[in-house]
Amino acid sequence: MPSERTEVQVRPGAESDLGALTDIYNHYVRETPITFDTAVFTPEERRPWLLSHPEDGPYRLMVATDTDPTGTSQRILGYATSSPFRAKPAYATSVEVTVYLAPDAGGRGIGTLLYKALFEALADEDLHRAYAGIAQPNEASTRLHERFGFRHVGTYREVGRKFGRYWDVAWYEKPL
Repeated sequence: MPSERTEVQVRPGAESDLGALTDIYNHYVRETPITFDTAVFTPEERRPWLLSHPEDGPYRLMVATDTDPTGTSQRILGYATSSPFRAKPAYATSVEVTVYLAPDAGGRGIGTLLYKALFEALADEDLHRAYAGIAQPNEASTRLHERFGFRHVGTYREVGRKFGRYWDVAWYEKPL
């Protein structure tokens, strides 16, 4: 039986996405060391995060959705963000970027679509560098970042403790 194809679209995030985005993030909080948050969030607790990523400016939220063949429903497959790298004013032209995918959405090129859209959206912003911290090991994330021109600049050893053990974080940078 042929499988029905869905079309993946990438668009700016919206407040109506908050529940689905929170669910995706909470999966990584509960199940993985990919984020060092250790307690799940309610959508209300995540609202300030969502609102800190407007549709314009250097801090963006891009969302990937698929639409069923009838065009009647959309499901969020993942998201990418650019956020302040550090709070001090001299860091204003640097951003930290990240991608999170729904647990069943990996291996389909969705991270690539999200980063492509994110970096296109950031192209006209006054930005100099993008940084990404990748908890180790995470080969898929490392490959994605290297594909977009990120290079490894260092590793913080045993910087985070989660699930009863310490994790390294490799840092990558990309000129913008």
